[in-house]
Amino acid sequence: MSASAAQDLPTMRQSVFFEGPERSNKSSRFWILLTLAALIASAGVVADSTATVIGAMIVAPLMTPIQGSMLAVVIGDRANLARCLGLVVAGAWAAIAIGFAVGLAAVNDVVAQTNLQVAGRVSPSLVDLLVALATGVVGALALARRDIPDSLGVAIAIALVPPLTVAGLTLESGAVDQAIGALLLFVTNVVAILATGAIVMALYGVHRLRPADAGERSTISRGSALVAIGVMTVLVGIPLAVSSMSIAEDTKAQADAHDAGQEWADGVGWKLVDVDMQAGELVVRFEGPIPIPTTDDLVRILREHGVDPDDVNVELLPRTTIDLED
Repeated sequence: MSASAAQDLPTMRQSVFFEGPERSNKSSRFWILLTLAALIASAGVVADSTATVIGAMIVAPLMTPIQGSMLAVVIGDRANLARCLGLVVAGAWAAIAIGFAVGLAAVNDVVAQTNLQVAGRVSPSLVDLLVALATGVVGALALARRDIPDSLGVAIAIALVPPLTVAGLTLESGAVDQAIGALLLFVTNVVAILATGAIVMALYGVHRLRPADAGERSTISRGSALVAIGVMTVLVGIPLAVSSMSIAEDTKAQADAHDAGQEWADGVGWKLVDVDMQAGELVVRFEGPIPIPTTDDLVRILREHGVDPDDVNVELLPRTTIDLED
């Protein structure tokens, strides 16, 4: 890392560590912003408002202790590593609790079946892991280089608080499996950001900026910490791979059912409305004029397209058009 671009260690410590005379102010700012971000995110999810959720992403402060964990791992600072990880864990539980509390006030259950904000955060895949890995690189660069604006470190907190509030909301709604999926997305983001962020900072030689008299703070093995983070990344990747395979299979089944449904609809003069996956079953909806056609040919066509009719529910919606004369 060039001297002109390198950030000095005291500046990096001041940016992400909760220590020194400013520790109290930093902590209070963290908790105020986290509470506001969780409230905004919860309200945005309940209202199914993308714009509101984006507002929460901007306010969310969780990226700071995650960046602090990166730096602590690279320079071997046990005290600050424990402090930053503790803030991440405590902040996560607080966001889940706020989501749960907002869910108690919601009129209807907030679940994936009826809410797009929830649906997009309860089935993480390997794509989410890839995004988080890239995010870790940006977070490390924003911290280690003075020529990259610090605002990037705030902007990339986008996928941290919303999944936590979704976990609280879905848990309150009784959808435990969806809550686990949202929590997995959060854990994936944190672990992946730590993994690539710590590696990038190590490659940039940040560990060499550590002062010679920092022996008392340097009580952890940087190599062991990086290995532990790598193992966690692999462990997180296993359920994500399973989820990705399941999503791919569902997507193919929906596409095959769509083709079969379109072929049948064209033959009987009806219209294919949509194809959804609900609770592991395909739901194919049609609408058209009376009389309602028989579905015998649809069963055959589904089999021809490789779709098991036993896994399909068909909804036929009769539609009548009446011309009103003057």
